[in-house]
Amino acid sequence: MKILVVGSGGREHAIAWRLANDPVRHELYCAPGNAGTAAVAINVPVGAEDVGAIAKWARENNPDLVVVGPEAPLVKGLVDELTKLGIPSFGPVAAGARMEGSKRFAKEVMRAAGVPTGMAEVFTDPVAAKAALAKFGLPVVIKADGLAAGKGVVVAETAAEAEAAIDDMLVANKFGAAGAEVLVEEFLDGEECSILAMTDGENVVLLPSSQDHKRIFDGDKGPNTGGMGAYSPAPVVTADMLPEIKDKIVVPVVRELKKRGIVYRGILYAGLMIAPQGGKVALSGSRINVVEFNARFGDPETEAVLPRLGGDFSKALLHAATGRLEDGDIVVKDEVAATVIVASGGYPGSYEKGKPISGLERAGEVATVFHCGTKKGENGETVTSGGRVLSVTGCGANLREAVDRAYAGVARVSFDGMFYRRDIAHRAFERG
Repeated sequence: MKILVVGSGGREHAIAWRLANDPVRHELYCAPGNAGTAAVAINVPVGAEDVGAIAKWARENNPDLVVVGPEAPLVKGLVDELTKLGIPSFGPVAAGARMEGSKRFAKEVMRAAGVPTGMAEVFTDPVAAKAALAKFGLPVVIKADGLAAGKGVVVAETAAEAEAAIDDMLVANKFGAAGAEVLVEEFLDGEECSILAMTDGENVVLLPSSQDHKRIFDGDKGPNTGGMGAYSPAPVVTADMLPEIKDKIVVPVVRELKKRGIVYRGILYAGLMIAPQGGKVALSGSRINVVEFNARFGDPETEAVLPRLGGDFSKALLHAATGRLEDGDIVVKDEVAATVIVASGGYPGSYEKGKPISGLERAGEVATVFHCGTKKGENGETVTSGGRVLSVTGCGANLREAVDRAYAGVARVSFDGMFYRRDIAHRAFERG
């Protein structure tokens, strides 16, 4: 098949890499791609958010399938435009992408579908938002309604922190239109995990569970990032939980969207909080609650999940895009994967770009290296171009083996100012 993957990060490199490892050979393109995708696909110099330019390329090149990686082009209606052209696309239409693009909308859908989630109220007035804090207690979560590049969520430990977050969003306009509405939300106690559910708008197949590491420093300290690592499966998700997650969370949302005239096709990513046994249960009364929904493959979860998939990945994507998804389309290998993000010094704050990267080939001998923020330099060398630079994934028969292989790969890579967490999967190891 001729397949276009839209995006430029580690997630898109992992998607293209997995397609390149299908039993059949594909003609792969990536827009705009990065230095890593260039090894498995032809990079197209078109920005991921340039809906018109991508639609134009698709019209001229007639791909058999387009796989949209990031959330922004989904929210902007890229799949809507491709559908008008009759091109099968993996990803929801703009109305469905509101599950990520508007936290308020996602909450409305969850309430209507009876899906367990934290109590929340929506505000546009900072005075009213602050007045509501008392009923939520502490800690409390403050969320910008719209897309804020993963930075629009604050877990406030004190009332002062909560009020400052409200002022940042509603008064200082820190996140622009994304923060024009703010959710004040119940804090959910427990352990987070990610479930990537593939759906064709009717049928749902769960991909292997995973867990992301959001904080920048070891021990889950410091500010949130786009993700510093992940591993799959996540032991906090036990086998008996999967039917509940599918039947009480994912399927009801897909059906509720269909009731609203939205046929949701692609990935519905459920960020879940699982309360500890005997611990505090959310106001929903459920041990498993939805923290958020995303409308696409997670990053860096994708880099830990896709290496565990066997079979023909293109068939699964195409079947989801065209309403023919079956359980057998997803084949999971009996192995474990762990991913370590190698970042630029200073991330998630300011950082320098253009640093030459050495050791990529040697790292690839012991692990799989996905490029997150790279490009080719003037002399043809690979250089840094983002805060998260590389996603290094190790696979093994058990988690210890997978983590060791990932860090063995990281140890062979070098660039000025590189930084990474050294405790990926610590929660799983602490379980024993």
